[in-house]
Amino acid sequence: MPRRRLIVVSNRGPLSFARDAEGNRVVRRGAGGLVTALRGLIEQHDVTWIASALSDEDRAVALEHGDEPFDEHSAGGSPYRLRLVVHDPVVFDRYYNVVANGTLWFLHHYLWGLATSPDIDGAFRQAWDGGYVPVNEAFADAVCGELAEHPDALVWFHDYHLYVAPRLVRERCSGARLLHFIHIPWVEADYWHVLPDDVRRAVHEGLRASDVVGFQCERWRRNFIQACEAITGVVCAESQVVARGIAIDPGEFEVLAERDDVLAEEQAIAASRPELLILRVDRTEPAKNIVRGFRAYALMLERHPELAGRVGMLALLDPSRQDVPEYVAYKRAIEEEAAAVERRFGRGVLDLQIGDNFAQAVAAYKQFDVLFVNPIFDGMNLIAKEGPLVNGRDGVLVLSENAGAHETLGEWALTVNPFDLEDQAEALYRALTMPDDERRRRRDGIAGYVREHDLAAWTDGLLADLDRAIAGVASRG
Repeated sequence: MPRRRLIVVSNRGPLSFARDAEGNRVVRRGAGGLVTALRGLIEQHDVTWIASALSDEDRAVALEHGDEPFDEHSAGGSPYRLRLVVHDPVVFDRYYNVVANGTLWFLHHYLWGLATSPDIDGAFRQAWDGGYVPVNEAFADAVCGELAEHPDALVWFHDYHLYVAPRLVRERCSGARLLHFIHIPWVEADYWHVLPDDVRRAVHEGLRASDVVGFQCERWRRNFIQACEAITGVVCAESQVVARGIAIDPGEFEVLAERDDVLAEEQAIAASRPELLILRVDRTEPAKNIVRGFRAYALMLERHPELAGRVGMLALLDPSRQDVPEYVAYKRAIEEEAAAVERRFGRGVLDLQIGDNFAQAVAAYKQFDVLFVNPIFDGMNLIAKEGPLVNGRDGVLVLSENAGAHETLGEWALTVNPFDLEDQAEALYRALTMPDDERRRRRDGIAGYVREHDLAAWTDGLLADLDRAIAGVASRG
C-alpha cells in the first residue's frame, strides 16, 4: 500500500498529557484497543490525528497550540501531527457519559431489559442536542480545517462517538473522502426503535454520508444494511458497507511476550498456578458476561468434583467506566459472585484481580490451559486472538458465538451460547479434558490465522475498499 495522507478521527487520541509529582509535564500512550490498533498507521502513512482533549493537561497543551495541530512522534520515532479538540466539560459529559456510553453502548450490545429501561426523557434529549451533536460538530470543524490545508487527505472516523460527524463534513466539504469504522456490534433494525425517530435517523444518515462504512464481521455489516434501509428508506450500495475484522500485530505481540516485566509476571503465575488454569481477561463491563461466566464455572465444579484441587480460574479484570452507575453496580456484582464461588468451593478456586496490569495479562496468556471469552455481544474481542498467539500450553479457546471473532476463529474454538450456563460449563470441562493433539491443532489454527491476517492487512484492506468505492462513484458520475 503506497504512503497516504490520512486524517484519523477518534474520541481518544494516541497520547495523553499529565503532570507528575514534581509538576513536570509527562506524556503517556493513549489507552484502549483502538489506539493500539491504529498505532501502526503512523509508521506507514502521513497522519494527522484529531482527538478530544480529555485531561486538564491535554486542554492546556491544546490551548498552547491555539487549537491547531502540532508535531509529535510515535514510540518508534515516526512523526505525525496531533490536533486536540477542547470541549466544554458539561457538553462533553452529556456527549460521553449520557449518550455515547450511557445509551449507545447499551443499545449496541443489547444490554437493555426493555420492560424497565431505558427511559428516553428530557435529560437524554438535552444530552443529544446539547452534547453529542455539538461535540460531533466540533470534530467536523477540525476535520474541515485540516481538509482546507490538505484536500487530498483521506478521513478515517472511528466508532460510536462520531456517528453524525461524517454528514456534517460532507455538507461542508462535498468532495471529502470518508471512511468510518465501527468497532462494536450493530444491532438489528427493530432494536434501534428504542431511540427517537430523529436520533436513529441521524445515526444512520450520518454514517451513510461516508464513502465506506466498515464493520468487524459480516453479521454486523448485514444488520447495518438492513437497519439503514428500514430507518432511512435508502438502500446502501454493496461497495459502501464492508466487513473487515480488526487484527493485531503478531510480531510486536510476540516481542512483548518476552519483555522483562512480562517474564517476571509469568514466573509469579507459574509458581502459584493450579495444575489446570482457566483464564479470563476482560474489562468490568456488563457486555463481557463475567457474572454468568463465574456461574458457569461453578456449575462445572459442581458437576465434576474430581477436578477439585486441580483446576482454578484466574480472572484479570480492568475496571471500566466507573463514572457510569450501571458499571459500578456490575463491578460490585462481579466481586460478590466471585466471593460466592470461593465460599462454596474453597479459597483459591477463583482468583479475581481487578486492576490495570497489561504485563500480567500477557503473562497469563502464556500460561492458560483454557481461555474463556463469553461476551453477551462483542464487536470483535482481540483477547481471543492475542491469547492463543503467545500461549505455550496448547490452550483451548472457549468462545461466545456472539463475539465478532467467532466468524473467523470459530472453527478452532469451542463455541458457547453466552446465556446458557449448562453449555458453557460443559465446554469448559471438554476444553480441560481435550486430547493433546486436538488442543495443539486448535491452538495452531488460531495462531496461524492471526499471523496471516495481521494489522497491516486490515488497514491496507480498508484503504483499498475506500479507493474502490471512490473509483466506483467516479465511474458512475
